[in-house]
Amino acid sequence: MGISDALLGRKNVDGSPYIDSIEPGASLPGGAVKIIGKGLKPPRLSRPVVSFSGVKGSIIVSSEDFVIAQVPQGTQSGQVIIQSNGNASNPRDIKIAQPITDASLHPVANPAVDAEGNIYVTFSGSRGQKVPVSIYKIDTDYNIKPFISDLMNPTGIAFDSGGQMYVSSRYDGAVYRVAPNGTMSTYAEGMGVATGIAFDRQQNLYVGDRSGTIWRIARDRQIFVFATLEPSVSAYHLAFSPAGTLYVTGPTTSSFDAVHVVDPHGSVTTFYRGLGRPQGVAFDAAGNLYVAASLAGKSGIVKITPDAKASLAIAGQDLVGLAFTRTGGAVLATRQAIFYLNWGIQGLPLI
Repeated sequence: MGISDALLGRKNVDGSPYIDSIEPGASLPGGAVKIIGKGLKPPRLSRPVVSFSGVKGSIIVSSEDFVIAQVPQGTQSGQVIIQSNGNASNPRDIKIAQPITDASLHPVANPAVDAEGNIYVTFSGSRGQKVPVSIYKIDTDYNIKPFISDLMNPTGIAFDSGGQMYVSSRYDGAVYRVAPNGTMSTYAEGMGVATGIAFDRQQNLYVGDRSGTIWRIARDRQIFVFATLEPSVSAYHLAFSPAGTLYVTGPTTSSFDAVHVVDPHGSVTTFYRGLGRPQGVAFDAAGNLYVAASLAGKSGIVKITPDAKASLAIAGQDLVGLAFTRTGGAVLATRQAIFYLNWGIQGLPLI
């Protein structure tokens, strides 16, 4: 008796491959997506061919019922097709984020979007590194210009209800207020290794000191210890939910990190545990939380529903943060670059 038909993959001798779904339905170039369907594996141990908007992708794993493929560089949002045994599958749509600047950047947290749609992103650098440009401004036509040049290790960016920008520095533990022309003034200082920042509805500013403290700065600039957490190896990242509750991530030495929720009295509980290196966070208008992290070994943007159900929403490597635009898009930051995804999800307004 020869090698069995099962070993040869002959389940797909007849008929065309069929794609049921793609998980996740959005990706950065280079991200790995799972294509689920039927008849996806050709016979005799050969591999299928997968294309993204006509550009051939790399197959990582192939089987009869699913294929894991890497989204090729330079491709656009469009249709995914699998060819197997000379037959082509039905098309399925995928959304692919596009790079919006060729500049070499170094964000370590969420980018920020102002009321006019301009994007702000840091070149944070290593601890104590003096860089030529600290924060870049990317206008709505994706022209990039230097915005701030004299801020050491900028980390978190937030806007208050009046559209005023604030930036934290993990170098000196201060938060700076930044005028529209880029002029800076010290807003508050003495907050350790200041990283993520966020405003609540009353316009109190919260600052994450990665050594283990969440500070609250009242509107009169009085500073209080709001909550204490386990120290982070890199940064705390903060976001308020539609209900006005603070959520915090901060990667530790664990590979099974948590998203924490802090009630108005500063009590900390675990909202979700099971993420790898969770970083920038943002909410949509429906109350879903999005985290730059890995989930079950898959990297990208993880969506966590209000009842703490997690799934990968965007595939991609080296993501550190995201920000929603007013038009349903998302600005995605990796360790080196900024991407835009026409996502169709309404973000929670921050200003």
